[in-house]
Order: sequence, then structure tokens, then C-alpha cells
Amino acid sequence: MHLENYISDLLYRYDCVTIPEFGAFLTSRVSAKVHESTHAFYPPKKVLSFNEQLQHNDGLLASYITEIEKIPYEVALQKINKHVKSIKSYLVQGETLAFQNIGELMLNSEGKIIFAPSYHVNYLTDSFGLSQFTSAIVTREVYKEEVEAIEKVVPISITPEKRKTARPFLKYAAVALIALTVGGFVASNYFINEIEQHNQLAQEEANTQLDARVQEATFIIENPLPAATLNVDKQTGKYHIVAGAYRVEDNSAKKVEQLTELGYKARMIGVNKYGLHEVVYASYQNSDEALKALRQIRREHNPAAWLMVKELK
Repeated sequence: MHLENYISDLLYRYDCVTIPEFGAFLTSRVSAKVHESTHAFYPPKKVLSFNEQLQHNDGLLASYITEIEKIPYEVALQKINKHVKSIKSYLVQGETLAFQNIGELMLNSEGKIIFAPSYHVNYLTDSFGLSQFTSAIVTREVYKEEVEAIEKVVPISITPEKRKTARPFLKYAAVALIALTVGGFVASNYFINEIEQHNQLAQEEANTQLDARVQEATFIIENPLPAATLNVDKQTGKYHIVAGAYRVEDNSAKKVEQLTELGYKARMIGVNKYGLHEVVYASYQNSDEALKALRQIRREHNPAAWLMVKELK
């Protein structure tokens, strides 16, 4: 079983992929950056790390193997446990294990696992198609203005302007134009004042009628009804206990109705990348609460239920 292939697939979709009884691979987003000395541009990416303390089975890896290999959930867990024992034996013998496209694992002198991540694959899907590139050095030139002192003043000779006598009919035309302009301005102001006065009177009349109607419609309720308080329980959180995924949306709606009748806070959380409508028992903000609920659901209702970590938009 190529366990690293399954882990690699899940790292594109989730921020944490746990190998039961071994540890968890974590991802954190890093913004784009430019290297000052090499002038290399790096796109946004997910940086991988490993936490040996996170060994509790969250069901994610086993459920994915169950879906891909078409095997029972318990068989998938047995395969993982067998693979983990093999990994630990190699590490104890001092060997370095290479997980393809993920990184290398080894033990230090204190018996702790050291992880060296691989930089060949960018697990951030938002940066698909973006690659590292190096740009030529950009040089900038600063231009300074130099002011020269003027030693000699150049004399400027002014030639008086010769004006011709305007023709008499042009004078009369100018006078007529000025008269028309002044008359139009006065008439325009008078018309605007009349409109404003009319609008003000109409507004006052409308306000008077409105006050009269409001007074007629005012009444007092002697025994008012008590205020009704509606509490809406909106589920939030990125930890979701998955009940199943359905190709037909009506089937997922029926599943939500069945789980709701059993007392679960079931709902549909959208369509995954395979085009299936996902139904969850409930969503939680705290991982401990989610794992506790997952164990109870597996024990009482559905052994194949699994935990998905996903931020919903």
C-alpha cells in the first residue's frame, strides 16, 4: 500500500492528515515572497510540518482508503497499522524514510522524529499553475534638476498694440446681446422663485394632512401580547462528522430528514470535488468535542462515519 500517495491526495484538501498511532502532517499557508539576493519570485504555498503528538485516529485517512480501494473500514485500519509498524521498525534501525512529494523522516539522538519537508509540490490549490521564476535586476536612475544662475538679464521691448476702431453695427449687436442676457437671467430667477414658493406651500399642505391622518389612526393597546423570543441555533465550526455523500440531491435531503428525526443536527454542507452532495451529522468548533461525538456516532449509529476538517464559506 502506497500510503504516501493517499496522504498527498488529502493534503490538497485538508490542513491536517493524521496517521493513527504515528503522527500528523500539517500544512500552513505562506504568502508570496521575493528573495532579495537571488531576485527569485515564489508563489503562495502550503508549508508542510509533522507533529508526533497528534496520533489519535480522526477517521480521515482510513475513510479515504476505504473509498479508493473499495474495502471495509476496519480492513483499511488494519492496513494502516501494519504500515505504521513497518515505518517505526525502519526508523529504529536508523534509516531515513522518504515519503514521495511529502518529505523525509528520521530519528534524532533523543529518539524524536525529525521531518524534512519536500518542496517539489505546492499543495495550495489557489496557486495551481504558478511556479518560481527569477527576474533580472531592476535598476533605477534618479534624475536631478540642475538650476543655472542667470547672469545676464535679457531686455524685453514692449510694442504698443495698435487697435482699430470697431465698426458701429458691432457695438449695437454687443449691446443687444448684453440686454438679452440680463433679461433672461432676471426672468429665470423670477420663474425659479415662483416654483420654490409653490413647492413649499404644497409641502406644508401635505404635512398638515399627514398629521391629521396620524392623529386619527393613533390608538392604545391595553393588553399587549408578550414579546416572542426566537432562538436560532446556527451551526459553525470546521470539524464536520460526515454521514455520507450522494449523487442525487433529493437523496441527501432525505438523509438529513432521517438524521434530524433521530435527534442529530444534520445538514447539507455543499458539493465536493466529485460532484457529490455531502451530509453531516453535526459541525463543531472544537476538535475534542467533534472526536467525542464521532466515537459515539460510530458506536451507536454508523461505524463508517468520519471526521472532515474544512472551512465552509
